[in-house]
Formats: sequence, structure tokens, C-alpha cells
Amino acid sequence: MRQTPYYVFDTDEFAKRAAMIRAALDCKGGRRIPLCFSIKANPFLLHRLPEGLDHVEVCSPGELEICIALGVKPESIIYSGVMKEKCDIERAVSYGAGILTCESIRHAALISEVMLECIPEGAHEAGFVETKAQVILRLTSGNQFGMSLDDIEYILSHPDEFKGISVMGLHYYSGTQKSLRKINKDLEKIKSALSVLKEKYGFEPQLVEYGPGLCVEYFEEDWQEKEKQSLDEAAEGLREFAEEYPLGIEMGRFLAASCGKYYTQVKDLKSTGDANYAILDGGIHHLNYFGQRMAMQVPPISIYRADGVELTQLPDIDYTLCGSLCTVADVLVREVKLKKLELGDVLEFGHCGAYSVTEAPALFLSRQLPAIYAYSKECGYECLREHIPAAEINLAGKNCNL
Repeated sequence: MRQTPYYVFDTDEFAKRAAMIRAALDCKGGRRIPLCFSIKANPFLLHRLPEGLDHVEVCSPGELEICIALGVKPESIIYSGVMKEKCDIERAVSYGAGILTCESIRHAALISEVMLECIPEGAHEAGFVETKAQVILRLTSGNQFGMSLDDIEYILSHPDEFKGISVMGLHYYSGTQKSLRKINKDLEKIKSALSVLKEKYGFEPQLVEYGPGLCVEYFEEDWQEKEKQSLDEAAEGLREFAEEYPLGIEMGRFLAASCGKYYTQVKDLKSTGDANYAILDGGIHHLNYFGQRMAMQVPPISIYRADGVELTQLPDIDYTLCGSLCTVADVLVREVKLKKLELGDVLEFGHCGAYSVTEAPALFLSRQLPAIYAYSKECGYECLREHIPAAEINLAGKNCNL
């Protein structure tokens, strides 16, 4: 067995997932709904992007640098994010990012300014449309992301203030783990906004980028059937929308969750009162399940002896699985029935291909960051990242030039 803790991301499963979504979204007459992967869910999957993905959504300068380092096609990038500075936009434009999002009037002004500084004076007046940045305007869902319909109308009605951009569509995302009812409500809101924009300004979108936020069933044994059912139900309404508007779909969690596994080793076993504790070398700083509810839910777990043999006997002992951090919050599962554990056993947690590797508080207590492997049947296991000592990142006392 490899040194724990570590992740394995199965790129065959990622490709299979993308193909399933692609098939569900295909419209009658051969119309294809573009599919976008939001890389904040797991940037390590950029290593082997499957066919069927048209775009990648990038939400920070750091994510853009990852794309540049890996040679991601610039025209496939949708450069998003609620906070953009001029230097961030300049970097995205210089790399050739295909589409940029505007989440405020200021974003539109900054992107326009960058583009106007990049081209010869008078080029826009001469009709060189290709010198304009292709942007989509994000409509807010009631939080800090995106802007009001009034602000979107302002941008469309004052083109002379934004000569460096070409507004090609709208962007909308209202959250994750959504019901079919919420998705349908989102689509109605988008339709209403587009109807207003067409009536007032004759605006016809070239792209309506939408994140449906489909549910991932982290704690259900029949998760595959339930997720496929959710996809098929949502796809019906999405295909209908696409008959009327040029829809694009972005996904992160629903695309990536099933391809990831996390491995952590039993380092100590003890009982206090009625509770049996297994202390692991991983913890909540590596593993993050949406909706875990104080560790009361049980994700997919398999057990391997130190020699790599999987335990398949019926479970008979209740355990509380705890991590290595000095906080009572570091509980992965509060009560789960397992076969009797031994020191050195390795626990495999499934369904962690999205966000665990990026969203968990990995630097807490300066424990080492897990190694990361990609797996495919064709290429086998490939190490994408060795273990990283977090102490080197958290080290205090070094002089900084201010």
C-alpha cells in the first residue's frame, strides 16, 4: 500500500460521468448543449480532460495559472470569479481566454479598458469586432455573485461606455445540491430576464451559461440510480430551454464527485465508555462531504489490511472514526458499524472527487498535505503530487520584504 493519506482520482470514471451527462443533454435534431467543467471542484482532473467537455470555468488567477501550465486550450476557458482586478483580466486576455464573465458594472468597465489598451487607436471605430472581449453578464441569484437586472440593462444600454466588450450572453448559478423544483424556478427566472432584455434592447444571447447544481447522493447505497434519475429529470427541462435559447451547462460537483477516493490509515484504537475510537492519519482537513451534518452521515467506506487485502466480512463493531487534528470537530463518521479494525488498516472513503482536495482546511495544525494520484486503465497510477509538508507553508519567522 502507498503511504497514507492520499487521494486517487479515477479519470476513466470522470470520462464515463461526462459521457453520461453528455448523452442526457443531447437534443433532438443533433443540437449539442456545450458542457463546462468548473475546475474549482478539482483542478487535478485537468490532467486528463475527457472528450465531451467544451469549456472549463476558471474562477481565480491561480486557477488560470494552472490552466496555462497544463496547456489548456485558451479558447475553452470561461474566466469567471466575483473579484477581478485589472492585472487578472490582462493575464486572462493575454493568454486568449475565450469568454470572460462580468459580475458587476466595474468588471465590464475593467475588461473594456484592458481591451482598448491592447489595440490601436481607432480600431473599434473601423469595425474590428474581433478586438472586443467576448463576455457574459452574470445575473445575481440574490447574493454577492452577479449583478441586478438593472445593472445588466445599464451595460447593454450604454455601449459607448464599454467599447472593448461584446456581450454574448448571460451567466446564472444559484447554488449546489438543488431540487428539480429549484432548477425549474431558475430557468423561469432566466427566461424572464431574457424576455425583458429582448423587448427593451433587442438582445439575443449567443450563450446562456447555467449551473444546475444537481444533487450528489453522498450517503445513499443506490446513489448511481438516484443521480441518474435526477439528471434525466433535469435534462428534460434543460433540453426544452435549449430549444428556445443557446444553453450551456456548467458542472463541478456532479461531474467530479464519483471519481475520487481518499485513503487514510488506522494509527490508534481505543475505547472510552461505550464508544470505540479509531484514530486516523487523515481527517476533516482532507475530507469534506457536503451535508455531512456533524459526522452523522455515513459515506462509502471500504477497509484494507496492511497487505492490501480488502475486508469483506459482515460488520459487527460500532466505531467513531476520528482524524489527527487537535479539535473535537475532527470526526469523519460519528457512528459506523465495521469489521474489527487493526492498527495499520487502511480505510477507503469514496465519492470524494469534488472539493475535498480543494475546500478542506488542509493547512490546519501543519499536518502534511496528502499525495495525489490519477488512475486510468490505460495508464495505471500516476503520481500528480507527492506529500507536501504543511509546516513549510505555515513556517513563521522568516523575513519578508514589505
